[in-house]
Amino acid sequence: MKVLVLGAGVIGTTSAYFLAKQGHDVTVIDRQDSVAMETSHANAGCLSYGFTSPLASPGLPFNILKWALSGRSPLVVNPNMSIETIKFMYRLYKNCNSKSYEVNKSRMLRIANYSQKALLEIEADFDINYVQRKQGSLQLFWDSKEIDKAKKDISILEKFNIKSELLDPEGCLKIEPGLRYVKNQIAGGIQFTDDFTGNCYLFSNEIYKKCLEMGVNFEFKTEINAIETLNNAVSAVLTSKGEFKADCYSVSLGSHSNNILSQIGIQTPIYPVKGYSITLPVLADKDAPQSTIMDERNKIAITRLGDTIRVAGIAHLTDFNKELRAKSLESLKQGIDRLFPNSYEQTNDLNFWTGFRPSTPDSTPIIGHTPYSNLYLNTGHGTLGWTMSAGSGKLLANIISGSEAEISLEGIDMSRYSFANRTPQNYG
Repeated sequence: MKVLVLGAGVIGTTSAYFLAKQGHDVTVIDRQDSVAMETSHANAGCLSYGFTSPLASPGLPFNILKWALSGRSPLVVNPNMSIETIKFMYRLYKNCNSKSYEVNKSRMLRIANYSQKALLEIEADFDINYVQRKQGSLQLFWDSKEIDKAKKDISILEKFNIKSELLDPEGCLKIEPGLRYVKNQIAGGIQFTDDFTGNCYLFSNEIYKKCLEMGVNFEFKTEINAIETLNNAVSAVLTSKGEFKADCYSVSLGSHSNNILSQIGIQTPIYPVKGYSITLPVLADKDAPQSTIMDERNKIAITRLGDTIRVAGIAHLTDFNKELRAKSLESLKQGIDRLFPNSYEQTNDLNFWTGFRPSTPDSTPIIGHTPYSNLYLNTGHGTLGWTMSAGSGKLLANIISGSEAEISLEGIDMSRYSFANRTPQNYG
């Protein structure tokens, strides 16, 4: 079967890999000149199979107020809010309750757990190097209230056989000796022993090279202009390089997915939550992180990537504004200085970067069928695109191939959003 994948980020690239592995003739289209040049380019670098949680939680509304008063908010809202921002915030708020949190977290963990197995399958298929480390991750807490809140999540983790260990400050130092500077300030942490770290950009390029060996065609520098439909199916994709036709079509355009889908009546609630990162050279290994540390209070992830340290975080609701915000740079710099003050070389080049995380109000991606018979989605992964990429790609390939899904599809496709399901009759 001929399959056209729209988007060459880590989601689109892994989708292409598993589709080709299942025998399909695959073409990937992207506007950039290579793979993983947008949101996948400089993300946090952690494969957070254990630390998988929705943005919307029962305590989020209160925290937003608290952060605003403190002047150091990890969630920033543009005061000139657009209609799309308001809609996203309202839908996010509707998920800020205990019942929704548990449902959403369970769905996310189902995909994340499956994705870890799919990644190990990739590693078994061929020799792939993405400066990976398999030393787990550490969620760090600053007081007992944060620990008590985290304990409530452990029962959900246990349902998916995700290994975690509650640690006191001494236990945290055993796995991350560089934290000795804040030993007397932290309350403890949870180690997720099966989490990985690595460079998503390198990973995507390794997958890309393997895809080329498997016969996948990549069309870069190709702007996607429109989707044409006929008789409740997609008939072609119109681009700057002309018309592309296939038997099936998959949209993995991240935050830009809705720009194309809305043309044919599909209104997904995907919003571009802006995130930032800096990348610093390691100065002293003994003072540097060994894996990934998630600062729960400040919502910052610090990850060891070979001889560099990646610091990432901030949720900025500002539509598609690409401006590199100075206050966000300051927050990231404070994050590493607080935990690992002597870990990196002082440099003027902090590799300050920003990207748009394709976020849904329930933080669960949208994978699977649409009202159009041959159009599929694999998008909306938020902050966990790389974590969920392998599993999402394999799941999509199984759905397109008509194979039995290896995990439940409940709550994963777009049918959970009643407002998104338009009948295609009016659009072709």
